[in-house]
Amino acid sequence: METKIGTKARLLGTVLAVLLLGLAGNSMASIPQKSGSLTDSVRHQLLMLPYYDVFDVLAFTIDGSSTVTLTGQVTRPTLKADAETVVRGVTGVNHVINNIEVLPLSTFDNSIRLATYRAIFCRSGFEKYAIRANAPIRIIVKNGNVTLEGVVDNTLDRQMAEMAARFVPNVFSVTDNLTVS
Repeated sequence: METKIGTKARLLGTVLAVLLLGLAGNSMASIPQKSGSLTDSVRHQLLMLPYYDVFDVLAFTIDGSSTVTLTGQVTRPTLKADAETVVRGVTGVNHVINNIEVLPLSTFDNSIRLATYRAIFCRSGFEKYAIRANAPIRIIVKNGNVTLEGVVDNTLDRQMAEMAARFVPNVFSVTDNLTVS
C-alpha cells in the first residue's frame, strides 16, 4: 500500500518532468528553423490565435521565400490584425500582405451562424468534429449566405453537413467547399 507521501512525491516528479519538457521546448523555439518548415511555422501561429474559431477561415500563401499573403474571412477586426502580427514574428518572414476580409457586423448573420453551428455539430456522428480544438468544419456567413469550408472524413459527412446548413431558417444560399480527407 502506497503512502500519501509516496503519491505526492510521484505526482511532484511527474509535474517537474512535464515542466522541464515544456522549458526545453521553449528554448528550442529560438533555434533557427529549417527552410522547409516556414509553412508549418506560419500555419501553427495562425492556428494558435486565441479568438480564431469555427466562424472564421484563414489561409495563406508563401511567395518566393519570405513574403506571406494572408487570405480568408473573419468575424472580428482584431483577428485580422492579430494574424498579421503573429505571422510577421515568424522567423524567415520578411513581408506580409494582409488580404483577410472582415465580415460585416450583423445580428441576422450571427443568428444564422449559431443556428448553422447547432444544425451541423449537434447531428449524431458529428461530435467527432465538434470536440476538436480546431474545428475542421468552418461556417462562414455573409449577408445570409453560408459557405462551409474545411475537411470531413467522408462524402456522407460532407453531404450531411451541407443538408443541415440548407435547412437552417433564413439562409439564402449554401456553398459547400468541404473536402474529403
